[in-house]
Amino acid sequence: MTALTRQLCLILTLMAVFVTQAQANPEEDLRQYVDENTQRLVEKLSAERGLYERDPEAFYQNMNDALEGFVDFRRIAARVMGRYARQTTREQRDEFVVRFKRSLFDSYAQALVSADDFQIRVTDATINPRDDNRASVAMEVVTGSGDRHSVTYSMYRKEGSDWMMENVIVEGVNIGLSFRDRFAQEMEASGGQVQKVIDDWSDAVESLNLEEEVNNS
Repeated sequence: MTALTRQLCLILTLMAVFVTQAQANPEEDLRQYVDENTQRLVEKLSAERGLYERDPEAFYQNMNDALEGFVDFRRIAARVMGRYARQTTREQRDEFVVRFKRSLFDSYAQALVSADDFQIRVTDATINPRDDNRASVAMEVVTGSGDRHSVTYSMYRKEGSDWMMENVIVEGVNIGLSFRDRFAQEMEASGGQVQKVIDDWSDAVESLNLEEEVNNS
């Protein structure tokens, strides 16, 4: 191999590495973005273990502040209501967003009180090759006892905006779909009284044993 050939090979190799890194940057940026938001939430939850019992309203506000710019609660709530959203007023949709967030924050708090120390490792981010405004981010939750659980965030973004989380999949269980199925079941059970379903949403979530679904998946 001549010196010129070796130089050309070296240049081509460096170019290939550069191109690969350039293509990987958006996904690595997304992985880091999700990791930063996730670790900040974990730190806040750990620091406020007793706040929920002392001052639930302060806990709700702190969780809302931590997640508002990262989780699109309104989008998720609309998907949970599904086709029934067309039967609601703007005020009812707004009320459901609030109740939906509260039900999630209650679940966070109850899990936190009984949970051992845990870590969350954000392992990978994949941008949809057919739509670069949609992506999935894989992570692993490791409990203090060493149990590991796979979690995937479904992410989306609007042009010029930050990435937002729109769904969560835990051990293969689609949480958003489970909530939507429960909303539909409650609508049938109530005879189509959407306001009653909104009013009773916290009880409906409590009776939805997601932990059992995850364990059985």
